[in-house]
Amino acid sequence: MTYESMYEKWFADALEKSSGNRKMRLMQGNGYAEQLFLEKAWYPAFKSLEHLYPEYEVEDYRDGSRFLDFAYIRFPLRLAIEIDGYGPHHAKVTRWQFSDSLIRQNHLIIDGWRILRFSYDDIHDKPRMCEQLLQQFMGTWYQGYDTGHSSSHEVLENEILHYAAHLDRDLLPQDVCHFLNVGKEKARSLLKRMVVKQMLLPHKGGKMRIRSYTVNRNYMEKRRDLFL
Repeated sequence: MTYESMYEKWFADALEKSSGNRKMRLMQGNGYAEQLFLEKAWYPAFKSLEHLYPEYEVEDYRDGSRFLDFAYIRFPLRLAIEIDGYGPHHAKVTRWQFSDSLIRQNHLIIDGWRILRFSYDDIHDKPRMCEQLLQQFMGTWYQGYDTGHSSSHEVLENEILHYAAHLDRDLLPQDVCHFLNVGKEKARSLLKRMVVKQMLLPHKGGKMRIRSYTVNRNYMEKRRDLFL
């Protein structure tokens, strides 16, 4: 499959599965800088667009939503990718807008995202450098990672615990499904293991079925290394 045909299918799938504001943004099409990033940096690096989502909507720290240029979601990584242009409007950014953009980025990191930013100039003039940077970054996350290894469950459990510790409410099974991109049975199996290990404490609803979970603070205190 050529890059052009792969891109068309990938974008059509994203459009079909989107709704609301995200769908409206996608219908306007990828910007030139974003398309250049895919063609000159991402695709040459990985020969695939799998696990990559354009105009990905995330909760904003101001109780609204914002859109990432691209999100790469594949366990154990959630990566936000932003393409930054440079133009006269940058000189007009107020001190408040500059500070607000940094706080927004910090909140993404607190929520468990990793972030890579690329300038349009580097994508246009130094695509090979951008390609290599992407490959090096992915290598640090996936080199030697074996999803069938016995320790993979521990990695998943620690990711869930870290995620739950930053929620301002109980953890729900559907949160785990969304966070790890796994099915309901896998999510419930992981949560059950975490209860047995006393990482999480269950809250029961009707008919004594577990409806939600809270972090066991005693366990957290013993495993401070997970939250450094």
